[in-house]
Amino acid sequence: MAKKGGSKQKKMNSRVDFTPMVDMIMLLVTFFMLCTTLLKPQTMEISMPSDKDNIQDENRSQVAASKAITILLDENNTIYYFKGKPTGGTDVPDEGKLFATTYGKDGIRKVLLQSNPKAVAEVKKLKEEFANKATANVQKEQVIKEEYKKRLSDIKNADYTPSVVIKASDKATYDNLIQVLDEMQLCNIGRYVIDKFAGGDQAKIDAYKQNPGAQ
Repeated sequence: MAKKGGSKQKKMNSRVDFTPMVDMIMLLVTFFMLCTTLLKPQTMEISMPSDKDNIQDENRSQVAASKAITILLDENNTIYYFKGKPTGGTDVPDEGKLFATTYGKDGIRKVLLQSNPKAVAEVKKLKEEFANKATANVQKEQVIKEEYKKRLSDIKNADYTPSVVIKASDKATYDNLIQVLDEMQLCNIGRYVIDKFAGGDQAKIDAYKQNPGAQ
């Protein structure tokens, strides 16, 4: 009887060489380091009023009082505003009179847009103008973006735009403040400050709550 014999399979070496991975990791680390260095932080420019005691309230803003809008943020997501000086003195209709409104497009945004019609129209024209300037050239595209940003800033800070003073009480939330700051961008307002919530502001709100129509 013939002897049965089987062929022996050669064992393969299953070891994996990870040496090339070292080079790949170094390349990735270098890439992320460069990207992190080149990225510019996206921040919102906010003009803060001075804390010096010798600076009077009327000198905190360089624009006319007739173009000022003060926004008061209070508890339970309540928001109020008044135009001009709190005690009157200019030709602004209902100057100093407090009004209650809401957050969003049908509230404070509507108020700000109605107070800033020329800037809104100018920004619309600017966007239409630059929509036709799109180019595949990277360098030209950068120049176009810089020009757009400069002209947009000029519109937002023009003399015909209102100046907004934002005051938040201790009972207002951080989210309330962020929503109002977002409205500044949506309504093309470039001049706004965050000021301290004073006792007179609280008294104005308390008087409104007691008798809204008596102001």
